[in-house]
Amino acid sequence: MVRGSAIGLLAGALLCGCQQNSGWNGSMDELLHSQPKRFATVMQDPDKYRVQIIYTQIDRDAENRPRFTSYTYGVNPDQYFYPASTVKLPTALLALEKVNELAVPELNRDTTMLTDVASDWQTPALTDPSSPTGLPSIGHYVRKILLVSDNDAFNRLYEFIGQKPLNESLREKGYQNTRIFHRLEVARNAEENAKTNPVTFVDGDTVLYAQGAQISDTNYAHKEPILLGRAEIVDGELLNRPKDFSGNNVFALQDLHDVVQALIFPQFVEERRRFNLTEDDYQFVYRNMSAYPSESGIAEYSDSERYPDGYVKFFMYGGSAPTIPENIRIFNKPGDAYGFLTDCAYIVDFENGLEFLLAATIFTNANETFNDDTYEYDEIALPFLRDLGLAIYEIERAREREYAPDLSRFLKAILP
Repeated sequence: MVRGSAIGLLAGALLCGCQQNSGWNGSMDELLHSQPKRFATVMQDPDKYRVQIIYTQIDRDAENRPRFTSYTYGVNPDQYFYPASTVKLPTALLALEKVNELAVPELNRDTTMLTDVASDWQTPALTDPSSPTGLPSIGHYVRKILLVSDNDAFNRLYEFIGQKPLNESLREKGYQNTRIFHRLEVARNAEENAKTNPVTFVDGDTVLYAQGAQISDTNYAHKEPILLGRAEIVDGELLNRPKDFSGNNVFALQDLHDVVQALIFPQFVEERRRFNLTEDDYQFVYRNMSAYPSESGIAEYSDSERYPDGYVKFFMYGGSAPTIPENIRIFNKPGDAYGFLTDCAYIVDFENGLEFLLAATIFTNANETFNDDTYEYDEIALPFLRDLGLAIYEIERAREREYAPDLSRFLKAILP
């Protein structure tokens, strides 16, 4: 469901006129320092907050082909941040890609996928009460990841792809600063994460494709310790030592930005960086990536108190706005854990004909203790990403464009 008039939004997307020059000088550092009401707390000590930002302007030519101009702040692939749920996006795309490349007759993203076990510590997935059919599928797992960042859905796609194929595929696509090698939310050691469950795709009683358990023979952990903080809580015990993140997932901000760029603009990035998706896959991903939980048709996501429109929309709306203006859509994948808060988005204003890419991460853990659930998300991190999104949006509203973008491809994805 789309709020307001779809025809009116399409007209705005196609007929938007040029805006006045913003006066911004192109420096992200200047932007952050020039707005102390929004950014003073963080900019007093940006190193403490480990801030990284990538803002990409998009200018179309007469044929609607985009040109990208990026501005950065603090971007450093060697400065670790825990990527949390952002790793779910490339995993979801690779799961859809794998379905296409299997090329099994009658097997598609909506085919029932049953996950079995090959070890006593593994867990099966034979039903999914949130699915229209009551059964799990690749497509429904992707929906749950994009709508509410479901952890189990990610784990099932991780198991379907396999640890080594997932990482080798991303490396072949050029995402060199990415390693996704453990499940989320459930505690598994390195050996267990290297082993993934058997899965079977069925149509009723007919087996369409069966994949046995997989074991990765590659160690994706960082060779040297990645030590952060001063303490961590392990099994209820406070240990006064830094936390070592060398055994945790890695997804550098530039790689995250580039994955979103490849998803949104597949024809305008290097061929190797693209994901092997059909146009229907793209529309499916766009629809669920930009949708609000209340639009999903999934009963458990209909609680607007738990899942407001701004849920998982960190830029501009801080993750909690009850409603979002009808002309704005945010195609994004955020993540938060251990005090790290990250988001990457393609943001569109259909009425004013605006579009831009924005990626950012911030760290808020004042007591430098991990696993104590005491992080300054609400006080510092979410307001920072909200205000960063608003500041960039204001630049976009003010800057000149020679040609208004045709955004109908993305509008099509959110039409009823």
